[in-house]
Amino acid sequence: MEGKESEVVLIGTWLSPFSKRVELALKLKGIPFEFVEEDIENKSELLLRHNAVHKKVPGLLHKGKAIAESLVILEYIDEYWTNAPKLLPEDPYQRAKIRFWANSHDEKTTQTIMPIVFS
Repeated sequence: MEGKESEVVLIGTWLSPFSKRVELALKLKGIPFEFVEEDIENKSELLLRHNAVHKKVPGLLHKGKAIAESLVILEYIDEYWTNAPKLLPEDPYQRAKIRFWANSHDEKTTQTIMPIVFS
């Protein structure tokens, strides 16, 4: 079954900017991972089992443990794999600014574009 072979598995879809941000972070950190392409119209048992609350991508499996939500996943990646480059700055104020703009992007830009893409 997919998702069982690798220590790190990213469940996502090529069209999702949320999946892409996690994929880029894993590549930036040099973390080997398996990418499992999810069919959003016909969600897999793997996705439903590991993201039972939201049932959406991306989902990250690390040593069999599931992490959901792209910004949460990014923080997990940065905290678990402490090697450079850091995804977020060390300074708490600078980290807060990054989180603000990432959240703003998610709420405004992406939510405006996604209905157009999926129509």
